Amino acid sequence: MSTGAAVSLPDSLSDARTILFVDDEPAPSKWFSRTFADEFSIVTARGAAEALELLARRGNEIAVLVTDYRMPETDGMQLLQTVQRDYRHVVRLLATAYAEKDVAIAAVNQGKVLRILEKPLDEVQTREALREAVALYRTRAVERALNESRVAALRETLGFLAHELNTPLATVRGYIGSVRGRYLPAVPGAPAGVAQFSEHEAGEVLAALEAAERRALYCQSLVSTFVQSARDAYPGALPQPTSAAAVVRSLLEEFPFEASERGWVSSDILEDFPLPGRRDLLYLVLCTLTKNALMALRGRTQPALLVEVGREAAMPRRPWIRFADNGPGIPPGILARLTREPVTTRGEAGGSGMGLMFCRRVMQSIGGEIEIASPPGQGATVTLYFKPIAAPAPL
Repeated sequence: MSTGAAVSLPDSLSDARTILFVDDEPAPSKWFSRTFADEFSIVTARGAAEALELLARRGNEIAVLVTDYRMPETDGMQLLQTVQRDYRHVVRLLATAYAEKDVAIAAVNQGKVLRILEKPLDEVQTREALREAVALYRTRAVERALNESRVAALRETLGFLAHELNTPLATVRGYIGSVRGRYLPAVPGAPAGVAQFSEHEAGEVLAALEAAERRALYCQSLVSTFVQSARDAYPGALPQPTSAAAVVRSLLEEFPFEASERGWVSSDILEDFPLPGRRDLLYLVLCTLTKNALMALRGRTQPALLVEVGREAAMPRRPWIRFADNGPGIPPGILARLTREPVTTRGEAGGSGMGLMFCRRVMQSIGGEIEIASPPGQGATVTLYFKPIAAPAPL
């Protein structure tokens, strides 16, 4: 699963062009270094043991292994098999003057070599093979980095999703337990099929069941968006396009507002725009910001949260989604640390401080950013800025 982030490789991967040449004879090693040092970084070894020692120390730097076949003690085939097992990122080539059929088959099947080069090496053909090997190494490095990024994004999203599901599910259990505790056992003569519950005020049981249903629907919406994201992550699948206004509408329809909280929230679509990245991650971001604002507003005389969608007036007209509340605001010391470390003002209520950090990472992954402002006594404003949308090319 991808968040849409661009994959950036460490310098040791993106700039890798080091070739390890292994031959027990000094003359071929000198020729190889002298011939190809103009384009590649060449290191040489006088045998398998020395080659493995070099790989143990500098394995991350080495992109390609070119080894002779006939060497004393350990031959090139054994070296290729060891490197295939322990240094799978290294692209392997075999140089041999003994191009028998069984050697070629073993090199491909056991050593997983890219190419077999016949000795004496031809400069043009060898250079072409080295370029091909380095290009393959870099392609594989990009794929590894992309897979690692997907795994990290999936792990983080699963953890945050579990965190977001835990609270409403615990609340559902609480409501169901409360309803169960109010059940009155049937008395003799009571009509069949009718259950009775005790209430301090009329409608309490029904209100508890409705609140539990709202939270269950919210959990279901989170899970369904995550399932869709998992489907979209398959190769060749196209992410489902959505707009900022559509996600805000879903938020207001599906979020499990407590009591009168829905009446605190208003929205204003000044200018809609298509959202980049994955809908499920952005939906989680909006849910997190809504939850934080509502918790800050509890106990206020006239609580209000405005969710706006628009674009900057000045070029490059960055699109944005803004959450502005009239709560107590955020103390300056905490404001300076938000989005950078897990700090929370709601520790007693189970807050972990991870929410805004998650929001920041999601926004960064799609080339956006998150800004938080809280002038003393004026509530808090959180703005999600997205990359400017390129204007269509003139016809």
